[in-house]
Amino acid sequence: GINLTQVEAVVSTQSTGATLVDKIKAIEDEMAKTQKNKATSAHLGMLKAKLAKYKRELITPKSGGAATGEGFDVAKTGDARIGFVGFPSVGKSTLLSNLAGVYSEVAAYEFTTLTTVPGVIRYKGAKIQLLDLPGIIEGAKDGKGRGRQVIAVARTCKLIFIVLDVLKPLGDKAIIEKELEGFGIRLNKSPPNITFRKKEKGGINLTQVVPQSELDLDSVKQILGEYRISNADVVLKEDSSCDDLIDVIEGNRVYIPCIYVLNKIDQISIEELDIIYKIPHCVPLSAHHKWNFDDLLEKMWEYLNLTRIYTKPKGQLPDFNAPVVLKEDNRTIETFCNSLHKGILKDLKYALVWGSSVKYQPQRVGKEHILGDEDIVQVIKKH
Repeated sequence: GINLTQVEAVVSTQSTGATLVDKIKAIEDEMAKTQKNKATSAHLGMLKAKLAKYKRELITPKSGGAATGEGFDVAKTGDARIGFVGFPSVGKSTLLSNLAGVYSEVAAYEFTTLTTVPGVIRYKGAKIQLLDLPGIIEGAKDGKGRGRQVIAVARTCKLIFIVLDVLKPLGDKAIIEKELEGFGIRLNKSPPNITFRKKEKGGINLTQVVPQSELDLDSVKQILGEYRISNADVVLKEDSSCDDLIDVIEGNRVYIPCIYVLNKIDQISIEELDIIYKIPHCVPLSAHHKWNFDDLLEKMWEYLNLTRIYTKPKGQLPDFNAPVVLKEDNRTIETFCNSLHKGILKDLKYALVWGSSVKYQPQRVGKEHILGDEDIVQVIKKH
């Protein structure tokens, strides 16, 4: 099997003079050498947990020193923010400027767009901010370049576009995904269905609601041991991996939908295009020729999952030009009132709603009512 003392030796020689990057490298090497089987799963789990801890230290600097990005604190405007990630010269800037009419300096070499110029587009009444996330390239997560600030902004996006060259998409896709994963960003995933609760005493309790292919009591204990947790209840409600458990313990993960934009389709055949269309989460287009932008915008809208609400002042027609846009997890009348004006809620008697979320047109509802896309709301105040 595995000689644990070796690992300890490796790690301890590093902990003296080595940087975090070296430690991470050593663990990744160790993981690559380890065969995957039942006997080693607990050990691999422990290594993965160590890795997650080091990576977290790497992207959140300990000192409160000057870690602010020059020009990379972008004011959040609009109803949603979309981050563009891609290698240099895949046509990311062209796509951005053609979508938004924003001019960001286009050059065919690495690290050109350093300060972000956000573009804003209006689509179906919503204001959507488009952001170029520069230099999320190999090395950004080692604190090189301006990686760190870029990551902080990437984590606030509602959707990420990964722009790939249709002629060599897979290698780039793998590298970019690995980078984003390393920053605690999970693409097109939902949070693992695991309940994890620390407690004062009583050891570690593991409940498996469904049979597990990877985790067992031993590996759960190993992973929790890395975090010095010896008393906890863990409930696995789906078949979960070590990584899922670590994500739940770390708790600083963000789950962001993602669309792969395959650019430069003017360079491939129709048959190849047909194959590409079958890949999930993908939109083939040509940034240069502005082909297929409508498909991209449609898919963007679907993934953003925003809810538009139109306000109706008393005795007037609804205002269809300026909808109030709500996020999908927060669509109550209460949120709607707060986005109009903070004082409205305390004067709210009830609201009248027309649209898909109600049975009758209009229907009286209270502040807990959950609205649907394109509902019309009239607020009735207490007199």
